[in-house]
This record gives sequence, structure tokens and C-alpha cells, in this order.
Amino acid sequence: MRPENQSSVSQFLLLGLPIPPGQQSVFFTLFLGMYLTTVLGNLLIILLIRLDSRLHTPMYFFLSHLAFSDISLSSVTVPKMLMNMQTHQQSISYVGCITQLYFFILFAGLDNFLLAVMAYDRYVAICHPLHYTTIMREGLCVLLVAGCWILSCAHDLLHTLLLVRLMRPENQSSVSQFLLLGLPIPPGQQGMFFTLFLSMYLTTVLGNLLIILLIRLDSRLHTPMYFFLSHLAFSDISLSSVTVPKMLMNMQTQQQSISYVGCISQLYFFIHFAGIDNFLLAVMAYDRYVAICHPLYYTTIMREGLCVLLVAGSWILSCGSALLHTFLLAQLSFCADHTITHFFCDLTALLKLSCPDTSLNKLVIFTEGGMLFFLPFGIIVGSYIHIGTIILRVPSTKRLFKAFSTCGSHLSVVFLYYGTVAGVYFSSSSWGSKDIIASVMYTVVTPMLNPFIYSLRNRDIKQALEMCVNRVKFFKMQSLNPLVVVRSTGTYIS
Repeated sequence: MRPENQSSVSQFLLLGLPIPPGQQSVFFTLFLGMYLTTVLGNLLIILLIRLDSRLHTPMYFFLSHLAFSDISLSSVTVPKMLMNMQTHQQSISYVGCITQLYFFILFAGLDNFLLAVMAYDRYVAICHPLHYTTIMREGLCVLLVAGCWILSCAHDLLHTLLLVRLMRPENQSSVSQFLLLGLPIPPGQQGMFFTLFLSMYLTTVLGNLLIILLIRLDSRLHTPMYFFLSHLAFSDISLSSVTVPKMLMNMQTQQQSISYVGCISQLYFFIHFAGIDNFLLAVMAYDRYVAICHPLYYTTIMREGLCVLLVAGSWILSCGSALLHTFLLAQLSFCADHTITHFFCDLTALLKLSCPDTSLNKLVIFTEGGMLFFLPFGIIVGSYIHIGTIILRVPSTKRLFKAFSTCGSHLSVVFLYYGTVAGVYFSSSSWGSKDIIASVMYTVVTPMLNPFIYSLRNRDIKQALEMCVNRVKFFKMQSLNPLVVVRSTGTYIS
């Protein structure tokens, strides 16, 4: 995202270690031996832990991840250094330098967090041996490792994006801001649409927050389905909050500008949370498939560790996808026109403003984006096809009506979400108002509908809501009356 007339950094020179020319071969052999020892030694540890069931404990689970991180950390830097020693070619491309930096910070941070987790594991094992298996259960172990990956990825992303911003020639002029034209609304109807979108946004936030609160408070909802649903609710809140508040503010203030950093940040978080929604919808469909098609094995298959792993995988894959698209976009330069015909910094809208060739960006959208789009969509459709097959084997009017009512509403939201996303990102037609309307569907409408479709029509959620309301009424009565008679027990609370 740079002006067309700038000079861009194409490569850097790595001077390497201060080794006298006559000792290059000695140090090359030394570092090659150290690198091979690191790789083979850690691979052996991973293999032994994988093969021996006696090593399937929390300590060795963390150790296997540390071994993988150590292999990756060494592989980020040492092979390039060894190659430079042999070929005396000290150059590294701009993209190669940024990539090396990204993975170095990622795996160094992962090592840092894993060492802390392993120290905590040893503390529990030695200081609380009787409660070790209770505390260091499978779900917590997976959560700790997933947390290490997510924190490392976030920390790494921050430093990489800040450095990308700085790694430009000092004498260039940089893009300082863009203009968001917003929705194609006639001037006289701005107030009406502002009220409409504000209401939809508040419904999205309050509805999804209510779902998270009920799942948190009611122990009967501490099941895999509602665990996934709580993460979907949080992702829907975040997805709407990335775009809608800025759009509403622009409607009121008529200030359509957005800074360069703000635009890049909005694009990253939009792709990130849209990707999480995408993966979580597939995970929830798989959960329903297991519950209906394999009910006897449900608790065995959908154990706590797998649930945490599926959610953590959704976060990590979404983070990686968002980083890839954001990084590729940051390499492009723009023409004189910095006007975005959209209400947020969308990837396709920004690509249309680019002066240089965007074939690589489009190729990544169609390959990586297509794979991460159609694979979850295929899982969702396949899961519901299997569910429908199982239900039709034992036909019952009441059961069929309930199943088609629930699955039909779920699938309608799924097809609305995936259909509009596919129309925007995989269509070769020119950008227009129909794409903006489609964007409204998956950024505003779908997050608003999810609480109603997945939760508020659910009997368990209704019961949890009634219990929550009764608790509020009880505490309200208690605050109004110092002496409350509890008739069920015949006791008094003062």
C-alpha cells in the first residue's frame, strides 16, 4: 500500500558471523553438526512420545511441542546462514527477510510460553501431587498449548506489521489515509438508515452477549455444542464491531476518511473474525453430526481436549489467513485515487485501487481462500446430508418437522453467509452496489440472526434464560425486603 512513484526495498544484505575467511569450512561443519543434532534429537523425542503410550502425559505433551518449536526456530535461521557460508551470496529478499523475522519471533515466543507452562506443570506435580490429574486434565493442557500459539502469533503479528510500516525508504511519500464512500444511501434517508443499522448492531451485540452470559452461568449448558456456540457469539460481536461502528460514525459526522493504519487493522481483523465464523460453523455442524449419527460415542469423540483443539485451530488458521492476505496487500502501491467505494476496508475493494499487477493476490484468494472457504462449507453440507439420511430412516412426522425446522433455519443462514461471501470474493464482475449489499448481509445481518437461529429457539437456552430472570427477581425482592421467606425450605434469609 504505497504510492506508485516510490522506490521499494527489494533485498537486504546479511553480513553473517565475523569469521576469518580461512576458518569458514570449520565453522560451517560445526554449525551443520549442531543443526543436525537439534533436528534429529528433537524429532526422536517427538517420535518416542508419539509411539509410547506411557509418555502420553501432560509433561511429555508439552515437551513434544517444545521439541517441534525448537526444530522450527533453528530451521528459520541456520539453513540460510549455512547456505550463505557456502555460496558467499549474502543477499536476502524483502519478502524473505520479513518472513524470516515473522517465524523467528513466532517460535521464539512459543518457546518462551512453553517453558513457563512446563514449569507450572512441574509445580503442580510436585506441590499438589494428589490433585495433579484433576488440575492438569486434557482440556487444560490443550488450552495452554493453544494459548501459547495464539499469544505468540499475536505478539509476532504486532511486531511484523509495525516493522513493515517502517521498512520503507525515508524519502518516500506514504499513503496517510483513504476515503470510505459508505453505503449508496440518498442524503434524505441517512437518519433512517442510521437508526436501522444502529438497531441491528445493538441487537447483534446484546443478543450474542446474552448467549455467552447464559452459557457461562448455567452448568447444564457446559457441553460441546454450547462451548462452540459461545465462541461463535463472541466472533459475531467482534466481526460486527470491526465495521459497523465506523460506518455509523461516518454517517453521523460525514467524515469519510480512515487512516492507513486504521484501514490495515480493520482489514486484518475483518478477515480474522470472518474466518473464525467460517470454521466454527463447520465445527458446529460436525458436532451435530456426531450427536445425531453417533449418539453412543458422542462423549468419547467430542471430549474436552478435542473441543478446545478445534476452537484453537479455528483461531490459528484464521490468524494465519488474515496475516497472509494483509501482508500481500501491504506490498502493493496505489494510484492517485484513494477512494474506497465501500463502507469498510474490504480486500477486493482495495485491490481495485492498486496500480501494479494484483494477480498474486487474486491467486491467493482463489487458492488459499477458496480452500479455507469450500472445505468448511463441504463439511457443513456433508454433515447435514448425513443427519437428514439418519432421520429419514425412521420417519416420524413430529421428528421430521422438528429436524427440518431446525436444520432448515441453520442451512438458510449458512447459505446466506457463504453465498454472499462467494459472490463478493470469487466473482470476476466489476465492483458495484450489489457487492456492497452482499457485504452487508455477511457483516451485519448474519451475525444478528445467529443468536435467534442457534439459541433463542432452543429449549435449553430458554430454560437458562428463565432461571436467570428468576434469579434477578429473587435478588430484587431480597434487596427490597430485608426479610425474605423462602417457602421451599421454611427458612428465613435476612
